[in-house]
Amino acid sequence: MKAGCPFSPGSRHMVTLSKSIFKAYDIRGILDNTLDAGVARQIGRAFGKAALAKGENTVVIGRDGRLSGPALAAALADGLQSAGANVIDLGMVATPMVYFGTNVLETKSGIMVTGSHNPPDYNGFKMVLAGEAIHGEAITGLYDSILADDGAAAAKTGDYRTHDIRAAYLERIIADVRIARPIKIAIDAGNGVAGAFAGDLYRGMGCEVIELFCDVDGTFPNHHPDPAHPENLQDLIRCLQETDAEIGLAFDGDGDRLGLVTKDGQIIFPDRQMMLFAADVLARVPGEQILYDVKCTRHLAPYIEKAGGKPLMYKTGHSLVKAKLKETGAPLGGEMSGHIFFKERWYGFDDGLYAGARMLEILTKEADPSALLNALPQSDSTPELHLHLQEGENFIVMDKLRADAKFPGNERIITIDGLRVEYADGFGLARSSNTTPVIVLRFEAETPAALARIQGQFRDVILTAKPDAQLPF
Repeated sequence: MKAGCPFSPGSRHMVTLSKSIFKAYDIRGILDNTLDAGVARQIGRAFGKAALAKGENTVVIGRDGRLSGPALAAALADGLQSAGANVIDLGMVATPMVYFGTNVLETKSGIMVTGSHNPPDYNGFKMVLAGEAIHGEAITGLYDSILADDGAAAAKTGDYRTHDIRAAYLERIIADVRIARPIKIAIDAGNGVAGAFAGDLYRGMGCEVIELFCDVDGTFPNHHPDPAHPENLQDLIRCLQETDAEIGLAFDGDGDRLGLVTKDGQIIFPDRQMMLFAADVLARVPGEQILYDVKCTRHLAPYIEKAGGKPLMYKTGHSLVKAKLKETGAPLGGEMSGHIFFKERWYGFDDGLYAGARMLEILTKEADPSALLNALPQSDSTPELHLHLQEGENFIVMDKLRADAKFPGNERIITIDGLRVEYADGFGLARSSNTTPVIVLRFEAETPAALARIQGQFRDVILTAKPDAQLPF
C-alpha cells in the first residue's frame, strides 16, 4: 500500500536542492526556501538506498507537531518506498519515540521529521541508520547520492503501514522508573509534540500533573519550545510560584531535551542535572566513564570522580555524543544543551521525557527536591553566547584563534572542540557551531571579577582575529 497522505512540492514553486541543509548532525531547512515535499522525497529515496545497502529493508518514520509535518512525512515515505524500502509510519510522535522504534521494532533505521527548537517555518530530519545516529560525511553522503540518482525504479516498491507506538513507549518507561513518593509537578511543552505524551507519562508514574501549553500547535503561540533559554521558562516559574507543584519540567519542540526549574524559580541547567544523574547511575555501575560536552561546568568532573566515576569530556553534538557513548560503553552522557543519554536501564539515545522520569525518581527520595537541586555546586556563569558571523567565517576565525591566541595565566587549553581555556578560578570557551555561522562562547568563574578577567582575555583575542566582531559580552 502506498503512503496515504498526498504531498505537493511546495506551495509556490519547486525548491532546488541545496547542500546547505545537510548539517553536521541532521538535515534542516526553511519551508519553500530550502525545503519542500520534493526535497523530502529525494532525501527519503537516498536514505532508503543507504538503508538497503546496510541490509535494512524497513525504516521507521515519525513527525513532530509542525504544520508542514504531514506533507513532508508523506513525501519522505514515498521516497523511501521508491527506493524499495518498507515504511513503518508512527505518525505524530516525539523524536525519542522514533529512536525507541528502532530498538523495539523490526528495523534499526529511522527518520524523524522535526524542526526541533527552530522557528515554525523550519523543518528537517534526524536520522538513525542501522543503529547509528548518522552525522558528518554520512549526512553529506545522502546529498551526493541524490545528485548521482538516475531515477531508476526499484525492483519492488516498498510497503507502507502505520503503527501506534504510544502505549509500548509509555509502558516501557513506567515499568522502569519508580517514584519514591507522590509528587505534584508542572510541565511546559511550549506547544511542542512532547505535550501529547508527557502528562500521561508522569500521571502513569503516580505524579499529579499541571500541564502548561501541552496542546500541540506548530505555530508555538505562547513561547518558543526551547528550555535552554531562560525567557522560555518564565511561565513555568510563575506556575511553581502560584501553585503547590514542587518541581517544573520543560521540553523542547521534539521532546529530546529536558529543562528543569525549582520551586523557588532557579533554573537547573543540564550540566548540573548531570551531577545527580551521574551519582545515581554510578551507585549501580561504579567506576564507569561518564561522558559530557565541552560546554559543561568545571564542577561536573570532580562531582563524577567523587561519585566513583571517570569523567570524559567530549565534543558537542547529539550525534557525536551518541557515537562516543557506543564506542566507550559509558552508561550515561549529557550535553549542556539538554540532550541526556541513558544507556543504563535505557537504550543510549537522548530522550527528554525519559530524563524527566529519571529525575523525578531521584527527587522523590527527598522531602525538599528544590533544596537538593539548589545545593549542587555552581559558579558565576554565562548562558551560551553567540558571535554571529558570515557563512563559513566562524571556521576561519576559530583557525586564527587556535594558531595565534594567547591566554596568560591559564592552567590548560583543551582543543577537542574549539578552545576551552581553563584557569584556577574558571574557564572560557569558544567553539564553532557546526549548524549555523556562529562562534559559541561560554564563561564560568568563581567570582564576578574572575569572570570579567576571563571574558576580557577572550575579547582581546577575538578582536585581534576579527577587529569588527560584534561581541555578545
